[in-house]
Amino acid sequence: MSTELLISADREETRVALMEGNQVQQLLTEREKGRGLVGNIYKGKVVRVLPGMQAAFVDIGLEKSAFLYVGDVQDPDRRYEDLIGVAVDEGAPGRDGKPRGRRNHRPIETLLKGGDDVIVQVSKEPISTKGPRVTMYVSLPGRYLVFMPAIRHIGISRRISSDRERKRLRDIVETLATTNGGYIVRTVSSGVAEEEFASDMAFLELLWSNILKKWSCLNAPALLHMDMDLIFRAVRDMFTPDVARLIIDSKADYERVMEFVETYLPSVADRVALYEGDQTLFEFFNVETELSRALGRRVWLKSGGYIIIDTAEALTVIDVNTGRYVGKTGSLEDTITKTNMEAVKEIAHQLRFRNIGGIIIIDFIDMDEAANRDRVYTALQQAVASDKARTNLYKMSELGLVEMSRQRKRENLQQLHCESCRYCDGRGFTKSPTTVVYDMFREVRRTAATYPEKTLVLTVNPVVATLLAEEERDHLDALQNDVRKHLIVRKDSGMHLENYGVSVNRKGGGRGRGNNNQ
Repeated sequence: MSTELLISADREETRVALMEGNQVQQLLTEREKGRGLVGNIYKGKVVRVLPGMQAAFVDIGLEKSAFLYVGDVQDPDRRYEDLIGVAVDEGAPGRDGKPRGRRNHRPIETLLKGGDDVIVQVSKEPISTKGPRVTMYVSLPGRYLVFMPAIRHIGISRRISSDRERKRLRDIVETLATTNGGYIVRTVSSGVAEEEFASDMAFLELLWSNILKKWSCLNAPALLHMDMDLIFRAVRDMFTPDVARLIIDSKADYERVMEFVETYLPSVADRVALYEGDQTLFEFFNVETELSRALGRRVWLKSGGYIIIDTAEALTVIDVNTGRYVGKTGSLEDTITKTNMEAVKEIAHQLRFRNIGGIIIIDFIDMDEAANRDRVYTALQQAVASDKARTNLYKMSELGLVEMSRQRKRENLQQLHCESCRYCDGRGFTKSPTTVVYDMFREVRRTAATYPEKTLVLTVNPVVATLLAEEERDHLDALQNDVRKHLIVRKDSGMHLENYGVSVNRKGGGRGRGNNNQ
């Protein structure tokens, strides 16, 4: 299956899509006015230490203070075995299913105090109302290596499976290493010559030296190092040997990338291409359609079944349904199992494409046979195995529920491209027109006696006005008799469905009352 990396660069926004076959597997976006923070290194000042939470808040010069957990505080007494995976993208959870590097730490109040200057790196973007999360275990990614100044350890990516190659890579790094820091050998390093590692190592160590120089002369809070822009991060992190082509639609950025790869990665220069088609790059590869599909709740499966994806503040819920699929074998259990198996592949794809992180609950269709539940669960394990974000899965319950977590570093597609509905205020629903009518009737009964005038004007949304003129006509007439007032209904297309007004002036002036729920 052909893999291609697409880069669409406009003045205001850059987007990167990783294509496998004809399907978008990953989509990253960076906007000029909202560039991401992950990877940036700051000189921060501890604002507050919270022993009860074993955490601290650090001022790094942003609107909201950064959150620093005790497991991310550099402690010279901790063993390096406890630190492996703390700041490494290609790490994995420990045997207990929890992230490594969070055990055997001293209380935070013995490590930090208010006013301390600390060097921290952003490990998670600000999301919703939360500030960024930071760590003192800095990691500097290069093309082939990740340099970790605070950890004395050499590790090899788990995705390099050959024992011989792992030993070769370890020997090279151990021979070349000249500092007390540690290195993680990245997946893309398989088969790479020693000279490439030497160049990468020299670059990373010089970069760290420059960061330390800035640390010594700048006052907190201060930015010490900004990570590469999205285009160069994509070349560095995503342009792996299995990517057949990297296609860019901006001539200026194509020239920047070519200059970079010809200097540092000459072996891949022939795989970089400039797109000059009539359609936009993302339209030609159908990425725009896939993006629109990814912003919806419902995703259809080829069989006719579908999944529903609902994201809340604390977790994401995915529900699997048979939909239009009725099966072919005459067995309900077979129909359900086939739908669940098809949903597994789509769920794994959507998690990666939408960049859904945190706690995830998957509600598969109930299966009676334990063997089928195991089959679906195994398929899900295999489907997420290639995901670079760390995932933890827990056994399927008898109700068909699977709990899982997925590493979250940046906002998901919905958070990046959407905002809370201004009409329903993010609830996802509004009061029904009937409920609004009855609320208004109660308001009229409660306040009518305070109006000396004989006529009152009810200003409502057109949908409510139609209801009053038809289904609720008899109730409106009865209300007029009850309050001894003549009630006139006035439509206002600009009025929120849930709002209404009660006044004595047809033009909306003079004395009046109403509600305002928004």
